[in-house]
Amino acid sequence: MLTLIIVLFIVLLLSSAPIAIVIGLTSIAAISLLTNVPLRVIPQQLFAAVDSSSLMAVPLFILAGQIMTVGTISDSLIKVASHLVSSLRGGLAIAAVLACAFFAAISGSSPATVVAVGGIMIPALIKRGYHQNFATGLLTSAGSLGIMIPPSIPMIIYALIMNVSVTKEFLAGIVPGFVIAAFFIVYSAVQAYRKGWDAPERTNAWELLIAMKRGVWGLLLPVIVLGGIYGGVFTPTEAAAVSVVYALFCELVFYRSLTFKDLPKIARESAILSAALLFIVANASCLSWFLASQQVPNKVALYIGEVVASRWLFLLCANLFFIFLGTFMDIVSAMIILCPILLPMLQKFQIDPVHFGIIMIVNIEIGFLSPPFGLNLFVASGLTKQSLIAVARAVLPFLLIMIFALLLISYVPQISLWLPDLLVK
Repeated sequence: MLTLIIVLFIVLLLSSAPIAIVIGLTSIAAISLLTNVPLRVIPQQLFAAVDSSSLMAVPLFILAGQIMTVGTISDSLIKVASHLVSSLRGGLAIAAVLACAFFAAISGSSPATVVAVGGIMIPALIKRGYHQNFATGLLTSAGSLGIMIPPSIPMIIYALIMNVSVTKEFLAGIVPGFVIAAFFIVYSAVQAYRKGWDAPERTNAWELLIAMKRGVWGLLLPVIVLGGIYGGVFTPTEAAAVSVVYALFCELVFYRSLTFKDLPKIARESAILSAALLFIVANASCLSWFLASQQVPNKVALYIGEVVASRWLFLLCANLFFIFLGTFMDIVSAMIILCPILLPMLQKFQIDPVHFGIIMIVNIEIGFLSPPFGLNLFVASGLTKQSLIAVARAVLPFLLIMIFALLLISYVPQISLWLPDLLVK
């Protein structure tokens, strides 16, 4: 009977059914056929999964990201970044990475970062003489920083399912996020130097000052949101609400790039994205409940404990497994289902769950860039009108950089834990 459930899951997955439907139908089949539990437990678990104050931050951060994507905050951040590094060879490519890092710190969404920054920077890079494949690959990959540099929607979900502090998880993502950004910057500078792209330009201090003056409102948002969280002024959920109010103020009052007529469309698109994500979370939590009720985590931990004898080997196997899963399914759903199963192994090998959360976030970033399911690939394909295969090829060098960063972050835990250990007692 269990084999039948596994076959059903695989068949539904290969049928291209939405991942939430795949997980939900598998949960119903498993509970119906393998237990005596009444089916009314399913709606109860679906409701319980999303009945969380921490999870309220997800739709609010999505709404804030949508407001800034449609508005001009992203444009002002790009201008600041461009003026800061224009005197360097490959300055525009470096500015693109910095702009993604800036926007990541206010949006919490990888696809939103690709749309907001890539829509402006990919044509600008091509116009400056960069190869189209390089420009597409860089922005598609750097956009993944949207879920590494806090606030991050997957971090909130991970902290919820693993019962760790959202604040500590946010802090843990800052250094790894900038490490990955630094790798992209070095690679971009080397490529620009080798191929003669984008000669340095003299920095105009007056233009930089004007760009900083106009961009200061956008630059203040991560300071207000993250400073408020880490300073104990408000919770992550309250910070999400603050980010919405602040983004609306900037776009409606200061930049005046939006009008009240734009808000219903923005709210509708945000509601659709939020509902889709929360529906996945609810269904995956239902399946996780079934697995826990059948003591699957303990059985898996016992089996892995017999096969895997070291912490080093466990981290390698976990990373390889999640990279493999990311090629054909939503890795966020995989994280929701599998992380509770792996929790006993984290305890056995004394792996900090906050550190493992950052490892999972990097795996999600890689999943966003891995065909055929990678969401960033679809977003970039729509932006550039290139085929999915062409975008996947353009991303390949950056994907290898991401895998190297994953190994570094996995085996040097202080990259993730230094900042939360320093600031959170």
